Formats: sequence, C-alpha cells, structure tokens
Amino acid sequence: MIDFTKKPLFLAPMAGFSDLPFRNLVKKFGADVTISEMISSNALVYESKKSLQMLQKGELETPYLVQIAGSDAEVIKKAVAILNDFDFVDGIDFNCGCPVNKVVKQCAGSALLENLELFKSLVYTIKQNNKKPLTSVKFRLGFNEKYPEKMARICEEAEVDFISIHGRTRKQLYSGKADYQSIAYAKQSVKIPVIANGDIDANNAKEVYHITNCDALMIGRASIGNPWIFYEIKENKKISQDFKKEMILFHFEQMLKHYKKQGLSIFRKHLHQYSKDCKNASAFRDEVNRISDESEMRRKIENFFSSL
Repeated sequence: MIDFTKKPLFLAPMAGFSDLPFRNLVKKFGADVTISEMISSNALVYESKKSLQMLQKGELETPYLVQIAGSDAEVIKKAVAILNDFDFVDGIDFNCGCPVNKVVKQCAGSALLENLELFKSLVYTIKQNNKKPLTSVKFRLGFNEKYPEKMARICEEAEVDFISIHGRTRKQLYSGKADYQSIAYAKQSVKIPVIANGDIDANNAKEVYHITNCDALMIGRASIGNPWIFYEIKENKKISQDFKKEMILFHFEQMLKHYKKQGLSIFRKHLHQYSKDCKNASAFRDEVNRISDESEMRRKIENFFSSL
C-alpha cells in the first residue's frame, strides 16, 4: 500500500493537531500517508467516545493508519481486535516515542525504551494480532542515551512493515537538534523501511534524505500553520498567497463539519499558527479569540489573509 521507492511523505501523529480536518487538508497538498492522533489502548478498549471519534477516516485518506499507545499486553491485544473490525483502517502504528510525563508515568510511549523486553513483547503482540495490511512502530533514539539500532532490530525480527524514528531521546523532549546521523545508523542496521522524523521542513528535506539514506520522511510540527509543506518539498515550489487563503478557509469549513459549533473555537489555535510572522498578527489573534460567529470568522479570515 506504500511505495517506498517513491520516497513518500508522512504526516506525523500530533495530539490536538493531526485530527481528521487537518489530515484531509494535507492530503490535498500531497501527503502520502496519514496517521491518527495517538489513541490510548485503554481508552479504546473501554470505549471512550472521544477515542472512537478520533478513529474516523477522512474521504481523502488512503492509506490511513491508527496509532495506539499502551503498556498492557492484554489491553493492547483487545485494542487491536477492535481496530480489526474497522474496514477503513489500513494499518496500526505503535507509539513508543511520546515523551509526555503523563504517558511515560503509565510506562507507555517512550517509557518502553527503558524496558526493551516489554517493548519487544508488545511489538510482537500487535504484529501477531493485527489483521490489517500494515504494522509499524514509531520510537525515539532512546530514553536517556541513544541506541535506535536496538529497537530497529527488534521491529525487524517481529516482521514489522516499517519504522519511524524521531531523532531525539526522551530526555531531550523537543529541545536541541534532531540527530540524523543516529537515524542513519539505525537505517544501516536493518532492511525494513525506515522513516526519518524530527525538525524536517522544506529547507532541509533533501539533506535529511542524504544524511539518513531513509526511505521516507515524516513531517510533524513544520506542517502546523504550513500544511502546504508537502507540496513545497515534492515540487520545490511555493504556493500563492491567494491559494493559502483558500486553503485556510477550506480548513475552517472542515473543522465546522467535523466538530460542529466547537470547530470555531478549536480552529483559533490554527489561525494563530497561520498568522505567524504576518504583519499585524498580534491584533488578528486577539480579534479571532473573541469571535464566536461563523460568518464573522469567515470574513475576518478572508480580509486578513487577502491583505498580506
């Protein structure tokens, strides 16, 4: 389902940002593979209404993977069984990279990098129970130290289809620079496809490919407020201001469609990012924070992004 010979671009799972409206938007700009926001296997098994809503797939999303997190093998097994029943899910991605304290305290996310026996056990559990075409794992370089080749080899032995590596340890959180040389080292140690992640944008994409020799790139924070980055990387071109405005309005409509009335307030954080580095951005952000009418918000977006 994924042609790695064409160096595909992935949208990284990002809590609060890579929801269905945003994933649909990046697909318009050439993102090849989209992945849901991280979903707790516990929440999925115990039928959290929010978690089930997060599973929804956009009409443009193919292939589409759901990312789960957790540390209990039995719960993860049940979560995989639930996902197996959804025809629209093309694969399952296992999160072993989230550095957030509340996830790590549950021995999930990047905490698993401190316990490679448990990491291995859970990767095998997912692979052996997943009936979908794709199984993947996303992890960091390590917890405090860097040893990405160890996780990479475990995943290859488990016959995982591909892995995504964020070029930082858990200790670094999002500070410092992503270490592409370490991703390259992990890439050299396995034959399965490796996806590079961390600090990748339109300016350094070619360099990251060159350093890591990776099979694909995963774009995360650089896409927030800049969903056209996938087009810019593939075509080496910038898009026009008018088209940006059109796509911001499209994003707004997608948010309203998905979240109903809540969509307007949730979209404010996106407008804060879209207006970053724009003239009069501070005043614009202050104004949109106060708007609660959909028509007024449309006019404000239209006027602001037409004046740039």
